[in-house]
Amino acid sequence: MDVGEAFGQVTNDVLEGEEEDILVHAQELLDQGYPAQDILNKGMLPAMDVIGGRFSDGTVFIPEVLLSARAMNDGLKLLEPHLATSNVKRGGRVLIGTVLGDLHDIGKNMVLSMMKGTGFEVIDMGVNVSTKEVVEQVREHRPDIVALSALLTTTMPQMKEIIDALAEAGLRDDVKVIVGGAPVNQMYADHVGAGRRHMSEGRKSRPCTLRPLFEGSSNTPVMSIANRNPILYSNLI
Repeated sequence: MDVGEAFGQVTNDVLEGEEEDILVHAQELLDQGYPAQDILNKGMLPAMDVIGGRFSDGTVFIPEVLLSARAMNDGLKLLEPHLATSNVKRGGRVLIGTVLGDLHDIGKNMVLSMMKGTGFEVIDMGVNVSTKEVVEQVREHRPDIVALSALLTTTMPQMKEIIDALAEAGLRDDVKVIVGGAPVNQMYADHVGAGRRHMSEGRKSRPCTLRPLFEGSSNTPVMSIANRNPILYSNLI
C-alpha cells in the first residue's frame, strides 16, 4: 500500500463515518511507522475540511456531520497518546469547557485533542461549567486561552457572563477568549467583545493557527472559531 492509499483510507473513514474502520486503519499506519501527526494532518483533518465544505454548501446535513465527527473523535482518541509524545513545538496553556446548562462535548473533545496534537497544554473543565468555576480555574491555572463552547442558543449568554466575570475578577487582560459552537458566529463573538479577526475559513480554522496569539501582536480578545468548519462546531450532539 502506498502512502496516498494509506492516508486515503483514513480520510474515507472520516468522510463515511466509519468508527470501527478508522481505528483499524489508523492503527495499521501507526504499526507501519507513520507519525501520528501525519495521520492527523494528512488523513483525518482533510476529511473534515471536505465535510465542512459540504455542510456549508448544503450537500450534507447534521446527521452526516455527526457520523464524521464521531469517527474523527474515535481516531483522535487512538492517536492522542502518540501525539502527546511526538516532537511538537509546545504552545501555550488552554482552559476549555462547555458552558453552564449545556452537556454536549463531542466537538469540544475533538478541539481539545487537536489542540494537544498541535502543541498546546490543554486543561478540560468538562461540560455544564459555571461562571464561578471558570473564574476559579483561570485563577488557579493561569491559562493563555480560555475556550468556551455552547451548542444551544439558550446557553450562549453564559459566554458573555463568563467574560464579564473575568473582567470583574481582574483576570480578563491576562487571557484570550475563544468562543465556539454550532450557533456561534462572528456577530456573536463581536457582541461579547471580539476584535475583527475571524478564524473560520477552511484550514485557517484549525487550532494550530492559534499560535500567533502567543506572539504578542494580536488585539483580538475574543475570537469565533466555529462558523463553517464542523470540526470546530464545538458540540454537534
